[in-house]
Amino acid sequence: MTTLSEELLRPENLPSAVADCKALIDGEVAGKSGVSATALKAAYKVVTAFAPGYYDTVVTNLLPSFARQLDPYWKDFTDSGGSSFGDYLAKNSDAVCESLLEVTDNLAGTSSRAVIVKAYKTVRGGAGKHIEAALPNLGALMERYASPS
Repeated sequence: MTTLSEELLRPENLPSAVADCKALIDGEVAGKSGVSATALKAAYKVVTAFAPGYYDTVVTNLLPSFARQLDPYWKDFTDSGGSSFGDYLAKNSDAVCESLLEVTDNLAGTSSRAVIVKAYKTVRGGAGKHIEAALPNLGALMERYASPS
């Protein structure tokens, strides 16, 4: 049985997966409202406007790490015979959010791009709730690339 990351990162899948992840992020950010959305949208604008191609590069470079973080959840989901990976992720949101934030925290801790790190730090405290809200859609996206065997 192949892992979620193996399926997602196949050369024939990767470009579409990156585009789908960007569309997911764009949609999630656009759908936010309220005070916490203001900071999130400002940080998003910093990342997307930072330099030509920067946003694409970041999503492309982070996707393998995110996929590997999701591998154990995918395995448990397929082993348990669940019907929706998005529902599974949502039911395990605390652990899943921490796993995904580990990736972005690592990037922020090693980045030399001060403006990006500053933008990340302004939203990091509330990032878990934004990720949690996106988990059903993230799970559906992942299922398009790997189906339970």
